[in-house]
Amino acid sequence: MTFSQELRKEADPIFEAIFNHPFVQGIAKGHLESAQLVHYVKQDFEYLNTFMKVYGLAISKCDTREDINLFNSQIGFILNSEIHPHQNFCEVAGVTYEELQGEELAPTANHYIDHMLTAAHQGTLGETIAALLPCPWTYWEIGKKLVREVQPDASHPFNEWIRFYGEDRGRKPLTEVFCERLDKWAETAPQFEKDLMMKHFIKSCQLEYAFWDMAFNIEKWPVDLVMA
Repeated sequence: MTFSQELRKEADPIFEAIFNHPFVQGIAKGHLESAQLVHYVKQDFEYLNTFMKVYGLAISKCDTREDINLFNSQIGFILNSEIHPHQNFCEVAGVTYEELQGEELAPTANHYIDHMLTAAHQGTLGETIAALLPCPWTYWEIGKKLVREVQPDASHPFNEWIRFYGEDRGRKPLTEVFCERLDKWAETAPQFEKDLMMKHFIKSCQLEYAFWDMAFNIEKWPVDLVMA
């Protein structure tokens, strides 16, 4: 069993919980409240801004141009491609993408980005990849599962979202690329570092579930302040 396979096996209960989360099930059934979609996009826009910064931190730890190119290409992917599933949600919610940008992070989103930044600042390249990996991995599996089970067509409100994440589009999925890179790193990593990578990965998986929960419940900070 490879190291990435060990990670996936350990996190399987979290993946199953994510598949069954009411927000993900709402995508499958084609029904979510506009406020839930809006909250998701607001928070995910800010989350992905940080995700690109973590890619930048990963680049600073790279020793080869191959690794530099891997993370650099993913920054471009977020900037130029990952706006499409957001726009699908915006269209269904009846809002424009631009008006949902610049929102304050909710507690769960704030916790998640702090976790990734800490792993990237303090850890190795392997630890950084382990903290980043659950995001593309869970979305990839959600997408594949929904493509297979829902078989959405153009009439499905979230057809574009499902197919964006569930179809490979003629190239190796990012999850497989990251798993291969992480497995290679783990071959020479000491046990204590592999333990840290497992810890970062599992925490990110838990926070992926919590992110869906945050969006579904429109999570806010407990005390609403009106700033002068």
